[in-house]
Amino acid sequence: MNRMTTLVRAAWLAVPLAVASLPAHAAGSWCSQGKTVRMAGVTWESGSFTTEVLRYVLKNGYGCATDTVPGSTAATETALSRNDLQVWGEQWTGRSEIIAGAVKAGTVKLVGDTLPGGTKEGWYVPDYVVHGDPKRGIKASAPALASVEDLPKYKALFVDDEEPDHGRFLNCPSGWDCERVNTRLLKLLKLNDDYTNFRPGTGAALDAAISSAYQRGKPILTYYWEPAALMAKYKFVQLKMPPFNEACWKTLREENSPNQCASSYLVSHLKIGVSTPFYQAEPDVMNFFSKVSFPLEFLNSTILDMTEHKVDAQTEAVKFLKGHPDMWKPWVPADVAAKVEKSLAS
Repeated sequence: MNRMTTLVRAAWLAVPLAVASLPAHAAGSWCSQGKTVRMAGVTWESGSFTTEVLRYVLKNGYGCATDTVPGSTAATETALSRNDLQVWGEQWTGRSEIIAGAVKAGTVKLVGDTLPGGTKEGWYVPDYVVHGDPKRGIKASAPALASVEDLPKYKALFVDDEEPDHGRFLNCPSGWDCERVNTRLLKLLKLNDDYTNFRPGTGAALDAAISSAYQRGKPILTYYWEPAALMAKYKFVQLKMPPFNEACWKTLREENSPNQCASSYLVSHLKIGVSTPFYQAEPDVMNFFSKVSFPLEFLNSTILDMTEHKVDAQTEAVKFLKGHPDMWKPWVPADVAAKVEKSLAS
């Protein structure tokens, strides 16, 4: 065997050792160059919690410099489409024309599915209205109530104190997208003659009205959504609506559609919005993003903890990472997980 053959053979034998010594992920071309990953300062609890989980792992597991940038939804979505921001932690699909346009133009990518099965929205009554609550001594007041079509028969049960010949439907505050949709649904479902369309002044007032009725064991008919803290705190029954129809859904959201028709709410999927340059620069981070997932019940209870104990999103994210390694460690390679755990321990 000559010297050249020996050297070549030695080089080939060294390849597996070199590959084995590499980290489980390769450095991308954004964080390794010291560029800051700018993240939208999402204000609602589930979005801010998800953002801080992503941020912690990016910083401590992948070595990325990070920052959060506050701003209105429209402003930060526009910034994402221009790569002035790189990450939006919780995008509700089908709800933003800005993001839909950016995805179509190729300037934004939507990654992963952080809430399996998607969001829930609709009209709810407390569970004790349908099933009773023996522990609280509450008998079922409407055991046959299952659908919005049944509501005319129960207007006396959900009586409006200000208009006793009407029931009360607790809508969203004026100006919210859901308020407009619900107002149109009341008309299309022919419930305007039976129910008052009551709009609380704020989201806090909506929550307070629901909580007050629930704690007193009183019937209430309301719009709500998940993930949300109230859905972890209390037990509700969602009323059946007409099947989802994409064309009808669009008419419900359009301001002056001449041919509106009823539909269930769109199920939105929660995804991570990423600017295309960052998406292309950090494929291993995108692999991490694609695996992030929180069960609905867990997310509801996390939001409840944040609201009831006034816990900020950063603290809640650290609490999650310390307490649920079984949930998040499968999202990342072993070397990244080890760095995150070392940071949490210190």
